[in-house]
Amino acid sequence: MNKPTTSDKRETQASRDAQSSTPPRSDKNDKREIFGWLMYDWANSAFSTTVATTLLGIYLTGLAQSLVGENGRVIDLGPFGSVTAKAFFPFCVFVSVFLQAFLLPVLGAIADYSHLKKRLMATFCYTGVATTCLLFFITGNLYIIGGLLFIIANLCFGAALVLYNAFLPEITTEDRRDQVSSRGFALGYLGGGLLLALNLGLVIWAQSKGNSETVNLAVRVSLLSAGLWWGGFALLTFTRLKVRGAARRLPRGKSYLSIGFSETLKTFRELGKLRHTLRFLLAYLLYNDGIQTIIVMAGVFLEQELFISRGLAPDRSFLLGIILMVQFAAFGGALLFERISRAMGTKKAILLSLLLWSGIVIYAYGFLNTITQAWVMAAAIAIVLGGSQALSRSLFSRMIPKGREASFFGMYEISERGTSWLGPLIFGIVVSMTNSYRQAILSLIIFFVAGMLMLFFTDTDRAVREAGNSLPEEVKEQ
Repeated sequence: MNKPTTSDKRETQASRDAQSSTPPRSDKNDKREIFGWLMYDWANSAFSTTVATTLLGIYLTGLAQSLVGENGRVIDLGPFGSVTAKAFFPFCVFVSVFLQAFLLPVLGAIADYSHLKKRLMATFCYTGVATTCLLFFITGNLYIIGGLLFIIANLCFGAALVLYNAFLPEITTEDRRDQVSSRGFALGYLGGGLLLALNLGLVIWAQSKGNSETVNLAVRVSLLSAGLWWGGFALLTFTRLKVRGAARRLPRGKSYLSIGFSETLKTFRELGKLRHTLRFLLAYLLYNDGIQTIIVMAGVFLEQELFISRGLAPDRSFLLGIILMVQFAAFGGALLFERISRAMGTKKAILLSLLLWSGIVIYAYGFLNTITQAWVMAAAIAIVLGGSQALSRSLFSRMIPKGREASFFGMYEISERGTSWLGPLIFGIVVSMTNSYRQAILSLIIFFVAGMLMLFFTDTDRAVREAGNSLPEEVKEQ
């Protein structure tokens, strides 16, 4: 009989280490811990909706323009040009996403190797909370500091999210994964929408007073409320999530940072061997880019096609109403698709959602002409939005080797954020070439069709088994 090689011994030991770090089945599906995990979606969505998506960009752009003009220079980048007032907030978003591409995989590797996952998540969460709250003090010529605070907050938001997602396989068995992930997204849409509704009500009331200082104060209070909401409800998460033991001991002479880089390289190599997991990740990369582009461009599309192209003034209350409706309707959509996944399987449910996304794009291109039709289309977007995202997260969580959850979710998160520039780029190119927002929205169908085809030909069951995990139906039988 052949003697095991040194390489075989290392792999065997790594496998034992990974297994020892995985909680036993009896440690999973704890209602108290799952509730705590769900509440983080409720908590952090306040930052996403009120700060990143709705109010901060408009506020910082307005501060910059009041000092340097409509599109004056804000930052001189030397040979790389300059950042103008209109481009200032998008530039801040780009910087934060660019930094995440380097931080998230290394952070995930450190979390998997150590027992620090919960502590790191709390550290990034409350650093993000603190910088968000500090936005309250940004006025006048402090807008550049405001941009820096947002970069830190958004970086921390993404870092905490990676660690949060990595808890999903640890706290649930495979047969509960779709349900818990969907409920998390549902609560996120509900919580984020509720606070956004309150904040928009405050801003609209301030605007009725006709005083710009009152409006600015209302926006600053709204930004502060998002930080307090995020940090306050996150306490429920951190008092309920359990600390698991370290996966491996730190080698002598090594630091967690150096281990983080070496483990990141190992994760890339491991992902290359898990071909079907990689194929799913690439499919997600494509169709999620289409989803993110529609979310970002929907307001511009509706404003241009229903108002400006017809010589009408944009109806801001209509656009704000659409945003709120999508938030609240997505709550039901996430729960609906969880039921659909139970009936037809997770992969087929995602494929159904992508088919509906393709139909939405075609409808927007050829049939959308009235405000009533816009409400109908927005409702359709809300229904498929939560389902496609929640089920993608839960399906991917089953394709991850035990003990490597945070590392793989680091890859998942940067594939989401690191590629979201491609859809807007194609959208912008098509608008420039055709002078038509309808042609631009139709061009996004390529992301859904390509992602759908790649997912269709991905053997997701095999991906789960190659990762050493069980299928949901196999867990139910035990």
